[in-house]
Amino acid sequence: MKTTSTDIAAPQAHSECADPLQPPKAYVVAEVEVADTAAYESYKSAVVPIVAQYGGEYIVRGAQTESFEGDAPKGRLVIIKFANMSAAQAFLRSDEYRPIADIRHNHAVSRIMIFEGVVP
Repeated sequence: MKTTSTDIAAPQAHSECADPLQPPKAYVVAEVEVADTAAYESYKSAVVPIVAQYGGEYIVRGAQTESFEGDAPKGRLVIIKFANMSAAQAFLRSDEYRPIADIRHNHAVSRIMIFEGVVP
């Protein structure tokens, strides 16, 4: 049976981009080189409820990594998804997070970035 272009269903939109009126998701990406593992545990447990409070969802948290090109990460990788750039910024700048971030600053070296997702 010959197939024509009208017989082929159009691809479905990605669930995160289903509403073109919504801003794209934003992702907080952190590379964290922990110096004091025991002290860093207090950061890890304290940050989770604050991430949730601001609507964040962990995508990656300290998973195994493999570098294919360039330098390998120097520590843990964390990726947190937020509804949009404003929500990610609000989390990182919040009064709730500031004292918790100080724990990380005192016991680790880190790079924290926000990336806005793209609408396909």
